[in-house]
Amino acid sequence: MTAGGVVACAALLLPLVSAGPSATAERAPAGSLQQAFAAAADEYGVPESVLLGVSYLQSRWDAHGGAASVTGGYGPMHLTDARTALADAPHHAHGSEDARGDDARPARSVVEAALPKAGELPARLRTLERAADVSGIGAEQLRDSAWANVRGGAALLAEAQRELGMPAGQDPADWYGAVARYSGADDVATATAYADDVFDVIRTGQSRTTDSGQRVALAPHPAVAPEREQVRRLELRTADVGRTECPPTVACEWIPAPYEEFGAGDYGNHDQGNRPASQSVDYIIVHDTEASWDTTLKLVQNPEYVSWQYSLRSSDGHIAQHVPLEDVAWHAGNWFVNAKSVGLEHEGFLVSPDAWYTEAMYRASARLVRYLAKRYEVPLDRQHILGHDNVPGTTTSTIRGMHTDPGPYWDWAHYFQLLGKPFTPQAGPSSAVVTIRPEYSEHQPLYTGCVKAGEACAPHGSGAVRLHTGPSGTAPLVKDIGLRPGGQDSTTGVNDTGARASTGQQYAVAERRGEWTAIWYLGQKAWFHNPGTQPTAVGAQEAVLTPKDGLTEVAVYGRAYPEPSAYPAGVPVQAVSPLPYKLLAGQKYVVGDRVPGEYLYATTFDTAGHRVVRGEEMYYEIQFGHRVAFVKEADVRVLP
Repeated sequence: MTAGGVVACAALLLPLVSAGPSATAERAPAGSLQQAFAAAADEYGVPESVLLGVSYLQSRWDAHGGAASVTGGYGPMHLTDARTALADAPHHAHGSEDARGDDARPARSVVEAALPKAGELPARLRTLERAADVSGIGAEQLRDSAWANVRGGAALLAEAQRELGMPAGQDPADWYGAVARYSGADDVATATAYADDVFDVIRTGQSRTTDSGQRVALAPHPAVAPEREQVRRLELRTADVGRTECPPTVACEWIPAPYEEFGAGDYGNHDQGNRPASQSVDYIIVHDTEASWDTTLKLVQNPEYVSWQYSLRSSDGHIAQHVPLEDVAWHAGNWFVNAKSVGLEHEGFLVSPDAWYTEAMYRASARLVRYLAKRYEVPLDRQHILGHDNVPGTTTSTIRGMHTDPGPYWDWAHYFQLLGKPFTPQAGPSSAVVTIRPEYSEHQPLYTGCVKAGEACAPHGSGAVRLHTGPSGTAPLVKDIGLRPGGQDSTTGVNDTGARASTGQQYAVAERRGEWTAIWYLGQKAWFHNPGTQPTAVGAQEAVLTPKDGLTEVAVYGRAYPEPSAYPAGVPVQAVSPLPYKLLAGQKYVVGDRVPGEYLYATTFDTAGHRVVRGEEMYYEIQFGHRVAFVKEADVRVLP
């Protein structure tokens, strides 16, 4: 299926969970953000609902403490000033991960992408300077003041309305073209999809408390029927949909990754395949690019680089597909996972804590994931929808180099709400299994190393909880012997996954004491603060497994490879190499898929030599630590 030209009407958009207020919202208190929207709408003649809808799609009305987004956007209106953001933007290092994660051929590592120079920035990343020109408000004010930022955004919308020759009236339907222009998109489909999303917000209404503690509401306007033909006045290009495989509710473009031979026995940057006939697609992997959009596209078109199926743009949710879904991209650092997954890279070049993502990108990503999950029957849960930081190392030697994106500031709770699978309680407070679920905006654990090693990051919402060796915030953090073979404690580093459980992940409860809950994690008890008044986990009902009677410990694996006897002649046997962790007697872990040992042998440019080796030995996927892992079925027993 492809998405072409103008995307489907808003009625076809993925239903989103809405907390729409009543049509008779209370008058906003003086000085509030709600009043700022009302005042700016009145000053520039923009319907308040349009101003609120655009802002919601950009930032969900958050100001992020004046910090820039991944594309240099500031404030509730996401006015972009990437030049300023790049001037002192810290850059997250990728590490030494082999993107292919295949022992049968030389490593293919991700190189560090250079940040774009200020002179190379497109207009969509410089909207703040345009807002300053048309509003007369200084750039610093537009970056730092939410009130000024809202006025700047209103000024841009009003200017777009004038340029389109449209009346500056109070009917939201007349502003469809101006909203499409505000997206910064250069193609018809993306501008249309963006405007459709804004008007979906206007129709359904929204209400939430922002990151600054302000309550903002947009009353529903269900009868609004915008003039979608206004997009034609923008004179935008028509993107090449080519071989794209996308739902009709997103804007997709075909920008292919190269499959070509460029050296003796070397080729790039993916493997041709025949999925799902050859192998099932079981995982969808969420990444961030750590590069700008233009740099990301240059990298994925380099045959000597690595690859992924889709890239998503932050400013407007535009999607580019690079690798057909039947083929295997090199993105997850684990060949078993690569062979059975689809990789989604989300644009971003600013390190946490304020590397926030736009609502436009979250929504486009959620629609794409829903489409992929339905197409391949992938369950919408956190053992199948993984962050790159949840993919296990293949062997002991690869654990320390595994990537840590999208990190502790990706809002998994909001993402799964958009997927239509919110993390809700399935059992009571004394359940034997829990789903990690802190309140993102209110849960702000201390992280370090966002700018300098050991230096505290700015306070910010997070979907991850920190794990201790005892029921106290002063107890040491649990150890990860894979990351630190010497037995050192884990740290509060923003890229340290050794003592972290993330929203949506499920664990077996080991013990409870007052406001603290212990779970089984990496072969040990791990405690997290879970007060009844502000819980960070909810009860769940899931099957768990434990070592079979008589076994004191069970080996844990980073990939489910076949037994040696399963390999045919001409295909080298791949070692079934255990990780340094142990699943000990009496411990329990939540069960995921039951899978056969499987290995895709694909080391040549000519696909005639590719083979899928499938064994008889079965494995279970488990939530073992922050990353998933595998155990042999023969070693464990499953408990209801």
